[in-house]
Amino acid sequence: MLATTAVTVPQAMAADADARTSNGPVSGTASTPIGKLGPLTDLIIERILVSDDVAASKFGTGSPIEDPVREAQVLESVRKQADAAGVNADAAVAFFRDQITASKVVQRGLVARWTAHPEEAPTTRPDLGAIRTRLDRLTTALLAELKATQHVRDKPIACTVQLTLAGVSGAVVDHLDALHRQALRTATDSVCAPVGQ
Repeated sequence: MLATTAVTVPQAMAADADARTSNGPVSGTASTPIGKLGPLTDLIIERILVSDDVAASKFGTGSPIEDPVREAQVLESVRKQADAAGVNADAAVAFFRDQITASKVVQRGLVARWTAHPEEAPTTRPDLGAIRTRLDRLTTALLAELKATQHVRDKPIACTVQLTLAGVSGAVVDHLDALHRQALRTATDSVCAPVGQ
């Protein structure tokens, strides 16, 4: 199964690139991950990249990366929004717990990098309130995409193939470094339903 995925991902990326070249963007923009889970993966990557701003807003202030109170508030809000949107609330909470964990992966990595190499540290401090507004918008969009992709995510094997396709292409088009690729793996951990469910 993994060998098949490894062969089909580059082939599908090449085919998608050819389609973009000859027919314009396939779905929205030329930089959207491909496959049935491409739009979901695109939003996940966007949320991961917002973590750079979260890290920059906290760096040098003594603000902790861990914020259990805020995390609990976000997950409770997700549960309510998922219920209202017709998305399985437990699955949505598990998914967003992964998003929070992925954000902390990025924040810890960047803080460690900037501490070791102060010349790479940000010179401006983004407003955390504005960042949270962006995150709230992304939460709404992610929940909508979870609902839209339920039929794909309920089939573990097909979902895994589609997620690999979207993840590999998304990492390429967004030029993700090793830290952000690690965060992407963390963020997509519970996208697909477990085998046997």
